[in-house]
Amino acid sequence: MRIDLLWLPAWLTVCLTLWPAQSSLAQTVLTSPAARVQLLELYTSEGCSSCPPADKWLSQLRRAPGLWTEIVPVAFHVDYWNYLGWRDQLADSRFSERQRRYRRSGGVKSVYTPGFVVGGREWRGWFQRRPLPQAEPAPVGVLAVTVTDNRYRAQFTRADGVAARPLELYVALLGMDLKTDIKRGENRGRRLTHDFAVLGLSRRPAGEAWTGTLPQRDPGGSYGLAAWVSPVGELTPVQAVGGYLPP
Repeated sequence: MRIDLLWLPAWLTVCLTLWPAQSSLAQTVLTSPAARVQLLELYTSEGCSSCPPADKWLSQLRRAPGLWTEIVPVAFHVDYWNYLGWRDQLADSRFSERQRRYRRSGGVKSVYTPGFVVGGREWRGWFQRRPLPQAEPAPVGVLAVTVTDNRYRAQFTRADGVAARPLELYVALLGMDLKTDIKRGENRGRRLTHDFAVLGLSRRPAGEAWTGTLPQRDPGGSYGLAAWVSPVGELTPVQAVGGYLPP
């Protein structure tokens, strides 16, 4: 897959089905292809003056032809720059720890922002304006997630010949078109816009089918969902799926 800095218009079909009128619950079905979908992780902060260009680049993926079918973007806001004078309201210490786990496991060489991880490995190509690396074409399995109101159920069906390693599920609620007026710190005076920002991340134990609950959503907000499966105790994703959620 080649994704450059200029994008062509794209659209995504998300299956929306209304339950009987008395329930009035919207159901969203997200299904990955059998080939591996790359999870793209951005580690960023509103307190980092180098991060806004990376945030803007990630927002451009909303118009990428391969969005959700080849690449699932997520932005983890870290908290280790909060001391610089601006407290990032999207930051979470657990996201900082996830980045540190990548360093301890050898997935990244150091902890910094903006930092990209693609398919579980550090990617510095953004700094040289290189295209995203391609995933292996061999099928790995299908990850399907059904969201009904604030509940979800997920299932992973392995492709033939894929080793039956125990897998755990990660589910992230993503905030879209979030705007913040920065009043202090390195980005003082700027209005920053964030897309694919992780607002909540849950991890479900080993299995091949899972259920869970999403965080409450603002009725006027715009949201997406990302889910992926990784071997137990590891960070490298095996398969990922994502899509937009209805209002």
